[in-house]
Amino acid sequence: MKLIIAEKPSVAQTIAAALGVKEKKDGYIEGGGCLISWCVGHLVQLAEAAAYGEQYKKWSFESLPILPEEWQYAVDPDKGKQFKTLKELMHRADVSEVVNACDAGREGELIFRFVYEAAGCKKPMRRLWISSMEDGAIKAGFASLKDGQEYDALFASALCRAKADWLIGINATRLFSCLYGKTLNVGRVQTPTLKMLVDRDAAITGFQKETYYHVRLTLPGAEAASAKICAADEASRLKAACEASAAVCTSLTREKKTAAPPKLFDLTSLQREANRIYGYTAKQTLDLAQTLYEKKLLTYPRTDSNFLTDDMGDTAKSIVTLLCGKLPFMEGVSFTPELAKVLNSKKVSDHHAIIPTSEFVKQGFTGLAESECKLMNLVCSKLLCAIAAPHEYETVTAVFSCAGNEFTAKGKTVLVPGWKEIDQRFRSTLKADTEEEVLNTLPELAEGQSFSVTANVSEHFTSPPKAYTEDTLLLAMERAGAEDMPEEAERKGLGTPATRAAILEKLVQIGFVQRKGKQLIPTKDGINLAVVLPESLTSPVLTAEWENRLTEIAKGNADPDDFMAEIEAQVRQLVKTYSCISADKQNLFQPERVIIGKCPRCGENVYEGKKNFYCGNRGCQFVMWKNDRFFEQRKKAFTPKIAAALLKNGKAKVKGLYSEKTGKTYDATVLLADTGGKYVNYRVERKE
Repeated sequence: MKLIIAEKPSVAQTIAAALGVKEKKDGYIEGGGCLISWCVGHLVQLAEAAAYGEQYKKWSFESLPILPEEWQYAVDPDKGKQFKTLKELMHRADVSEVVNACDAGREGELIFRFVYEAAGCKKPMRRLWISSMEDGAIKAGFASLKDGQEYDALFASALCRAKADWLIGINATRLFSCLYGKTLNVGRVQTPTLKMLVDRDAAITGFQKETYYHVRLTLPGAEAASAKICAADEASRLKAACEASAAVCTSLTREKKTAAPPKLFDLTSLQREANRIYGYTAKQTLDLAQTLYEKKLLTYPRTDSNFLTDDMGDTAKSIVTLLCGKLPFMEGVSFTPELAKVLNSKKVSDHHAIIPTSEFVKQGFTGLAESECKLMNLVCSKLLCAIAAPHEYETVTAVFSCAGNEFTAKGKTVLVPGWKEIDQRFRSTLKADTEEEVLNTLPELAEGQSFSVTANVSEHFTSPPKAYTEDTLLLAMERAGAEDMPEEAERKGLGTPATRAAILEKLVQIGFVQRKGKQLIPTKDGINLAVVLPESLTSPVLTAEWENRLTEIAKGNADPDDFMAEIEAQVRQLVKTYSCISADKQNLFQPERVIIGKCPRCGENVYEGKKNFYCGNRGCQFVMWKNDRFFEQRKKAFTPKIAAALLKNGKAKVKGLYSEKTGKTYDATVLLADTGGKYVNYRVERKE
């Protein structure tokens, strides 16, 4: 009997359907010599710090660093029942081997191995490695199962990633939270990502706008512009001189150029384009792509490859032939697919690029949600563009001399629309704003031609850097540290295509980053955190180097123990270096105190606290409690507005006070009756 373990129930059901396994049991499906069960995402994880000793239950500087000698694992408390099912199935006498059918990537390997090890399973292990959930791909995958041990290096890299994230996350988070008196989440990848946002924000805030000018000559059928001119009076003088002179064409350059078709989508480029065109967040795109993958309509989304393998030519050809009939914007377009451009096994790592499946070509858009249709359209148009002819055009650059200065006019003519015709047809179906290319055709010109001209001065301003959007931040994460790494480094950048979306979501969720439309802006706490942390935690270059090392471990080219020893050394050094902070930094993350009014006893400011309104003078005892019995009896919240009125006028008009005698509500003026004692009193003003 073969036990097959998938990552999710939906995937297990798809595999069962493909293999004809139908008998549903509690937590698994049985039939045809197979048991098919599932994890529920990360079923088993590295244990929390408290599992390593009582002293780690409370956060304290004295208990750091936390460096487990023997790593412990914990079953997610909400998923205990499914783990028990899997453990029992693994130990069933009739089960002879276990098949890892979790997602074919680093995290899928980790999810399965943690369960396999936590269950104490010793049975032979095999690996299903597929890029599509279609029946044919599943059957082919089972016909060529790999020995599980072939993926030991991949698991080693996944384990190093998990342990490194644990060590940095737990130690750095506790260290800086204890130092600053506020929970400050620090992460191996999220903190350098935050630093990039903070650096960009600082560049925008510190930007000094500068004015510059162009003198523009109006010629018959064309306009030529000068280089940048810094001073307004200089631009005015040149304008006057030009109007008194003739412009002579001194050079004419024609160049034929080619724009190669775009590459197929990997996950990051799909997320970037979906953000640019539809405004989807990286997480929304990943979730949609995952759903479409599980519906068998899209190939495996968590990929960093832009190519298909050499043996996929026939499959791709049949998909493309049928695809044109499914897409309204392709009506009337005749093009010859050049599939060789997208086939290159050497450039495919774990999974090939994202393309629609044969199943999608059969089913089409029927029954899909609008957001799913949009994403499928995006993937389909990219596939067609990638295999279309290059876009060919001619540029013309004309240089004119006038009043001793050079002026340039540029023109562009399309020779062969190629892939851009498909791209423009697709974009014309979008409701979203997309920029259309404006073509500028110059008239027939010849060197030595002379023209009388009119001139004008246009004023311009230098622009600050743009705030990051998810599109531009994903690109920056992908490229982080790339210039500091050797060319042959396979994985550069922060995180992986599969993890970047979750990192952005976490930064927003923990309050270090906020979304403003499409823009990602660091909050005050986010800025402060990036400023106080050491470079070893904020440097994109260092973290990108780690990611490359993890890839090398996965390929069997680097030692996991060496990597972990470096991480532990970094943690030790961190705790040693940051044992205390200066007094002026201790209040850096304290919330700004809100002034409610002036204290009636000493005249100092009264501030709002969590439970009260208190005088800022420590020697003064004045305090108004939010849960004061006077307001609680009358079923009225003691709001900052009421407190402010009481402090300013000694009284406040309050609506909806409850009367215990009548059971009804009434409006009245509440008086502040402070006698200077420990508690402040209040009373309802009596009407004479």
